[in-house]
Amino acid sequence: MSIFTQYNRQKENIGRLLVKCPDKPGIVAALSKFLYDHGADIMESSQYSSDDESRMFYIRFEYYCENLLQIRSQMEAAFKTLANEFEMDFNFTYNKNRKRSAIFVSKEIHCLLELLWEWQSGDLDTDIPLVISNHETAREIVEPLGIPFYYIPANKDIREEVEAKQIELMKEHDIDVLILARYMQILTPNFVQNFPNQIINIHHSFLPAFIGARPYERAYERGVKLIGATSHYVTNDLDEGPIIEQDIERVDHRDNIATLKKIGQQVERRVLARAVKWHLQDRIIVKDNKTIVFH
Repeated sequence: MSIFTQYNRQKENIGRLLVKCPDKPGIVAALSKFLYDHGADIMESSQYSSDDESRMFYIRFEYYCENLLQIRSQMEAAFKTLANEFEMDFNFTYNKNRKRSAIFVSKEIHCLLELLWEWQSGDLDTDIPLVISNHETAREIVEPLGIPFYYIPANKDIREEVEAKQIELMKEHDIDVLILARYMQILTPNFVQNFPNQIINIHHSFLPAFIGARPYERAYERGVKLIGATSHYVTNDLDEGPIIEQDIERVDHRDNIATLKKIGQQVERRVLARAVKWHLQDRIIVKDNKTIVFH
């Protein structure tokens, strides 16, 4: 393939295929042949075989195919035969179908700002139809960007009413992923079950340490030498969903609670942004309460 052809590929003709199935010989060959037979040129391939009792196999392909949008239904239908043979769970996604993200935020806006900077620069490949907050703090940041801002007060006494309105907004705006950018409200099981593996949270601690509230205060009291942040999918178990990304910074006895929080916020920003990017790029496969992330 010439360099000219390579750099003139149309973005809408790029697709992705994620597969998980029991491990056995011939899977990669069969998948590669399937894509080749349908005129697809593999741009990127990442795979992983677990070495535990489950013996599962995971793989992600990114491929280019002329007229992909015209033949994708035919490809997906044809793939079912191969999927049945290897007992595959699979998912086809397409660059043309740009994911739509809703951002939830409370008073602290550092994670929201990071996401908006990434979005404005083109490094966060998503549409943002709305931002929801239980405080007015972020309105003056969000609305000048042309993003609708919804102020919805929330507390435990009106939680069901609030979540019903939020679910309605998610459906109205056809939202694919919900990003909790320091949204300091506990979500009910009813809300979470509507969006399985679609809600991404940032927790201001290196989970499983310091689960729940006030992690920096408790980290300071414990005299930790490393602080971190964790981004994970939300489940009904508080702060125990599948972990997507984590990072840390070293601290010492000279750091007080205020400086720990400042350092921690820097970690939170980059951890959440990376997790969201990987989700948008279909680089994550969830298995039980763990993730396989193809960086």
